[in-house]
Amino acid sequence: KGAIIPAAVGVDIGCGMNALRTALTAEDLPENLAELRQAIETAVPHGRTTGRCKRDKGAWENPPVNVDAKWAELEAGYQWLTQKYPRFLNTNNYKHLGTLGTGNHFIEICLDESDQVWIMLHSGSRGIGNAIGTYFIDLAQKEMQDQLETLPSRDLAYFMEGTEYFDDYLRAVAWAQLFASLNRDAMMENVVTALQSITQKTVRQPQTLAMEEINCHHNYVQKEQHFGEEIYVTRKGAVSARAGQYGIIPGSMGAKSFIVRGLGNEESFCSCSHGAGRVMSRTKAKKLFSVEDQIRATAHVECRKDAEVIDEIPMAYKDIDAVMAAQSDLVEVIYTLRQVVCVKG
Repeated sequence: KGAIIPAAVGVDIGCGMNALRTALTAEDLPENLAELRQAIETAVPHGRTTGRCKRDKGAWENPPVNVDAKWAELEAGYQWLTQKYPRFLNTNNYKHLGTLGTGNHFIEICLDESDQVWIMLHSGSRGIGNAIGTYFIDLAQKEMQDQLETLPSRDLAYFMEGTEYFDDYLRAVAWAQLFASLNRDAMMENVVTALQSITQKTVRQPQTLAMEEINCHHNYVQKEQHFGEEIYVTRKGAVSARAGQYGIIPGSMGAKSFIVRGLGNEESFCSCSHGAGRVMSRTKAKKLFSVEDQIRATAHVECRKDAEVIDEIPMAYKDIDAVMAAQSDLVEVIYTLRQVVCVKG
């Protein structure tokens, strides 16, 4: 209460999920799913170019019209941010809007229990969000330099409400969270177009219910009321699960994912987990498993099966069914999804 810890929010500000239940069924998908994966990979920049390469494959060279429209919603906030903190001019921002990124960020084509096709994607605020998070984490530690030794960890350095940096951080984070949400919306639009070009069918339903089109953060901070008080809630790897609120809980690459409805459990500050969570580090997974293991574990999914994505192998993650059972008092499952196509950065 009355403070925010920037390191608790982290550097992937606004990271979250989008899901859309389409008008398509499994029968509408092409037999050759590699063709569909390629179309999605062409529609959405993903991954990154290592080193100081002029052409970043994870960014747009010429952003499409829908990205321009979304950037217009961000421009005023960007002007404030860069005028007060000019360092953010030297970031990937506009050309990262509508792009996937790397790591565990993904785009998936899934099927639910009735073989209805879903598009699901996971990404955040990209380069600009990382820069904002990194700068303010460092700034909080510098501001508390004389008090750091009283904290269990320097990563618990915080800004107090009522200070200039608190207000600036909150404003910068809100902007990055909007960037992340619009980033996912832009990608969803472009994946819908790609899917439509492959199937030659209308992808969007004439009308979608709230449970059929969801955009939710799982790394963010916002002011909420709990136990009769207004407080700042930071959810890091957690989804808001207020009574009746819809959310997305993905499993690992090749495992089940879930569309859920919140039960409003106040003891959890109306929150639930955002996914399975890892049982081992990426480094350990790369040492323990082989490409052959990855091929076997993802045999039912059209996806990358090379050494670069071994750290995303399903065995590196917890059992998603056990995770869902452990939070049955927080959310109820509305749809259970299984992946058939997965695009990774």
